Amino acid sequence: MSERKQRADATRNREAVLAAADALFARSESPRSVSMDEIAAAAGVGKGTLFRRFGDRTGLIQALYEARVQPLREAVESGPAPLGPSTPPLERVPALLDAMLRFKMDNRHLSMALEEAGSGSPYAAGHYTRWHSDLEEMLRQIPATATTAGFTAHALLAATRADLVEHLLGEQQMTPEQVRQGLAGHIARVLGDHGND
Repeated sequence: MSERKQRADATRNREAVLAAADALFARSESPRSVSMDEIAAAAGVGKGTLFRRFGDRTGLIQALYEARVQPLREAVESGPAPLGPSTPPLERVPALLDAMLRFKMDNRHLSMALEEAGSGSPYAAGHYTRWHSDLEEMLRQIPATATTAGFTAHALLAATRADLVEHLLGEQQMTPEQVRQGLAGHIARVLGDHGND
């Protein structure tokens, strides 16, 4: 088999696995209930292929998350307003948090799976530290939040956690717009409180 054919097969298998995992997470009551065996069978690949490609279940979840979140990361790193770097921090902070919240509402099953993956601290996970770093940098550019930027970034990110989103939309039966309005009000109060320091 040619190297080109092997690469094409590997790419096709990777996409099949990601699609199968995404569909199974969406249909499951809890992402933890989906096994690697089920994902491999749904994707039409061997379990060995799954482990070679992604390492373990957490690696698979992270790969799926990264594929989905990449457009948002690109918008934050180099995109236009309101998320891009040319936007003033006081406008960019609420825009970033709203975009993260909308992403988690649109990808509830995946976001829950990512937050539940692994046994270490969620605050040490790569996806969390990147968002925290971005947000902290923005908050440091606002004079009133410069000295509390690290803690304030953690506090604001807590309001976008997938388990909270799931609780608000599921148990509390809030609409997505109500959740977004609640977050916007919270951000305004946090930044407003800092502005009065």
